[in-house]
Amino acid sequence: MRNSLPQHEALFRLSTDCAEQIYRALVPELSDEVNPRSSTCCWLENTTTLVLLVRADDTAALRAALNMYLRLINVAEEVHGLVKKMQGPAGRISGTDFNNY
Repeated sequence: MRNSLPQHEALFRLSTDCAEQIYRALVPELSDEVNPRSSTCCWLENTTTLVLLVRADDTAALRAALNMYLRLINVAEEVHGLVKKMQGPAGRISGTDFNNY
């Protein structure tokens, strides 16, 4: 990211029971950032709060980065919900048909 002013910034604090799982899903994406106009940081404040910080040189780059990371977070949370729904009482996935979800 260039060192130009003004810099645009967005900070999200997301409370969810799967914050740690979402964080682990995002880590590979954070290490592969390819857009030189934006940078993204993500961390856990506690076991249920995920923090996402996106900085960008311009609003278009900020929007693009936010769209990508918020979409990834949404997908990770949906998948976590599906897996949780399919787990039996022992915490194992049952033989449930995926087409029912």
